[in-house]
Amino acid sequence: MKWKDWLAEWKMTKLNISMPYLEMEWQPSDPDKAAAWDLYIELLTRIATQPLDDKHGKEQSALDSVFSLFATTRSILKTHGRECSEFTKIAIVVLNQVVRPFTAKWHKISSESGFDDPAVASTFRSELKELQEVLRRYTGMLAQMAGVEDNLLTLMEQS
Repeated sequence: MKWKDWLAEWKMTKLNISMPYLEMEWQPSDPDKAAAWDLYIELLTRIATQPLDDKHGKEQSALDSVFSLFATTRSILKTHGRECSEFTKIAIVVLNQVVRPFTAKWHKISSESGFDDPAVASTFRSELKELQEVLRRYTGMLAQMAGVEDNLLTLMEQS
């Protein structure tokens, strides 16, 4: 399977990835699988993929959790090294093109006490739901890369 086919399978075609990568064969190595597993578990247990009921939780805590994906991913990349190149290709793109725009926008707003305004907090939660949809697909991609069943769908159906 080629990278472009794998991305299309997961409806992640809006990611901006250079053509040479898209035409390459998608063949995750054992280090890719291990790195994917590590991040899959992190995402599976965070607000980045789990529902946030409108009556519960704090916007700042949710933003902090999403932001922590940068440090978590960097740590996983350092742990598994250069051998996890397939994982690295998708992880870096998702961080920079999906997570970063969200955190950059909301970090500024939160640092100016924006979450004190109920309308702003409501907008944040709405945009978090949109981000969660993309990150749930990403979690499924990681499960497939890791060679495990994606338990996120089962967890979502139970809630």
